Amino acid sequence: MRRLEEDCLDRRGPVLVVAPLKIEADAFCRRLAARGLPSNPAQIGSLTCSVIAPLDMVVGVGGVGKAQFSVQAQHLLDHCRDATLLVCIGGAGQLSPEVSVGDVIVGTRTSEHDYRERFHPRPVPSYQSDAAALTALEHAAATHEFDFRIRFGPIASGDEDIVDTVRRDQLHAETEALCVAWEGSGAARAARFNRVGFVEVRVITDAADEGAATAFHANLDRVMPHVADLLSAWRSALSERPQPLWL
Repeated sequence: MRRLEEDCLDRRGPVLVVAPLKIEADAFCRRLAARGLPSNPAQIGSLTCSVIAPLDMVVGVGGVGKAQFSVQAQHLLDHCRDATLLVCIGGAGQLSPEVSVGDVIVGTRTSEHDYRERFHPRPVPSYQSDAAALTALEHAAATHEFDFRIRFGPIASGDEDIVDTVRRDQLHAETEALCVAWEGSGAARAARFNRVGFVEVRVITDAADEGAATAFHANLDRVMPHVADLLSAWRSALSERPQPLWL
């Protein structure tokens, strides 16, 4: 295995795509391989990742929860210093009634819903997604035919399993988010600290209700490829341009 530093030094701004769980990253990479985009293993410090050379993409695992994800994302950024965009991917629970299992949600912002400051109450932290990355993803969504829906809107992030309809509806009312997952705000904080772009892209795996855990595992392998299809369309289009849209 080559060390990632060797790969990064002769590349121009690879995008780091990081999933919380290995099963999410593996499903993502399997889909790319099925589309003729195989991955090569590369060691980034203590983490084993996958390099998708044609897409100038590095796929890694960030761990579960905001804190662990931000630590491992920082580790990746430390060892691949010319990366200019961090993408958090994975499954998510449905908050809005307008989305359903299999829909891909591109976050326009990520709101840290469980950050509760009591000394000086203020709105929860919210992290805007990289504007140029959103423009490029919107272009990919509009110019390619997909057999799933793509929605752009807010994503809620917090270390809390949303597994009942009462809490789901409450969180949707508070944040107006389309979906909820744990790690996005950790990724956003790491990206902001390193002055690189950030965007969160999730696929709906469950309804954030009492059957969420079962649905997540039942649906993940079927719907995670949707994220791979969108990101490969985006990156393939960018590779044909003289300047990436997200720089």
